[in-house]
Amino acid sequence: MLQPLMNLLSPCWKPFGHGDDSSAGIVGREGKDGLLWFRDIGRYGSGEFSMAVVQANQILEDQSQIESGPLGTFVGVYDGHGGPDAARYVCDHLFRNFQAASSESQGIVTAETIQTAFRSTEEGFTAMVTDLWNTRPQVATTGTCCLVGVIFQQTLFVANLGDSRVVLGKKVGNTGGVAAIQLSTEHNANLEAVRHELKELHPHDPQIVVLKHGVWRVKGIIQVSRSIGDVYMKHAQFNREPINPKFRLPEPMHMPILSANPSILTHPLQPNDSFLIFASDGLWEHLNNDQAVEIVHRSPRAVKSFSTKTGPCRMRMS
Repeated sequence: MLQPLMNLLSPCWKPFGHGDDSSAGIVGREGKDGLLWFRDIGRYGSGEFSMAVVQANQILEDQSQIESGPLGTFVGVYDGHGGPDAARYVCDHLFRNFQAASSESQGIVTAETIQTAFRSTEEGFTAMVTDLWNTRPQVATTGTCCLVGVIFQQTLFVANLGDSRVVLGKKVGNTGGVAAIQLSTEHNANLEAVRHELKELHPHDPQIVVLKHGVWRVKGIIQVSRSIGDVYMKHAQFNREPINPKFRLPEPMHMPILSANPSILTHPLQPNDSFLIFASDGLWEHLNNDQAVEIVHRSPRAVKSFSTKTGPCRMRMS
């Protein structure tokens, strides 16, 4: 089974050539192949992990991290959009805010401490946008999906904003097979449940979700309904000049349209829980849950061969 980790790993896993992992206890190979950056194998207590990032845009907008210490294991996948600022901010601050919130609860991890960390990170990013408004107003239109896993005392907490996903590979008895179990809840307007939620929250806005070119979007602009950042869709003072006209709403904003409140699930780890795959939508657009789990199950050290955008981060438990 997966045990809490005591050795500190790299604060933010960045593409090859960034940062210093000399004291992180990392084993295996790290490298670059075109727009692919990867780390084959890293150690975390009684298990292993591997990570990969494929750069999909001119500027890499995504970040990911694995942290380990007295609070257990913390995994984050941050799929940025509109620019790199929000994902970088989250990678630099979310884990620190999680540490602070957990310290206030006597070192115990709960759904509430994770919720507090997300809220503090959102508030900090909004404050940064305020400070930069006169010099870099475009930061107001950057945001990031956030997928976080925390393993504490044999319990996995999963917190998610946006459409990244974590899938558990679970051994099926003594058959040698592995079942795929999705653990995260996604917030994408293409899902009927998300559209229903938005319409309930905004009953007087018939344009809260709009179908454009076969894709459902919130206010016809963005697909995800929850994120950190995207403050132009949360605070009226940022939905005005000088941001790009395509982000400006034609009517006044009376309440936040997007949310930074994550969906949180707890899962007690079991002896037949084999591995976890954390990845952004770039992976799940090409593979379903069963396909991804089967690839990891058959080729546990070849995760980089099916990576797209941010992720996957694969964690194997032993």
